[in-house]
Amino acid sequence: MDIIKIIGIGFIAVIIIIIIKQYRPEFAIYASIGAGILIFSIIASKMSGIIEILKNFSTKASINNEFLVLLIKITGIAVLTEFAVSICKDSGESAIANKVDLGGKVIIMSMSIPIMSSLLETIISILP
Repeated sequence: MDIIKIIGIGFIAVIIIIIIKQYRPEFAIYASIGAGILIFSIIASKMSGIIEILKNFSTKASINNEFLVLLIKITGIAVLTEFAVSICKDSGESAIANKVDLGGKVIIMSMSIPIMSSLLETIISILP
């Protein structure tokens, strides 16, 4: 099970980081980033299967593929932004973390405009 791998990597990373912080605290962030990349690679391999299932559902439901691609991109941006924010906070840079978080939210909002406009057009066409 992949969750066991993820938890194991997390626990081992925490132990390594605690040990490194005692002797060379400036290197602890590298261990944190390395563990994050390992965990992210496990998660990324699972995402391809999820994307394939969503494509099959969209084809069966006759949903516009443009919207599906946008939703997948938006989800990817949200995950990457959260990952970057966590790294910034782990390294003690909460001000930068807040700005990265804000940037991710603005990009997500700008990417969702086609979906929102299509939804509004549908609502307007239904109203008398």
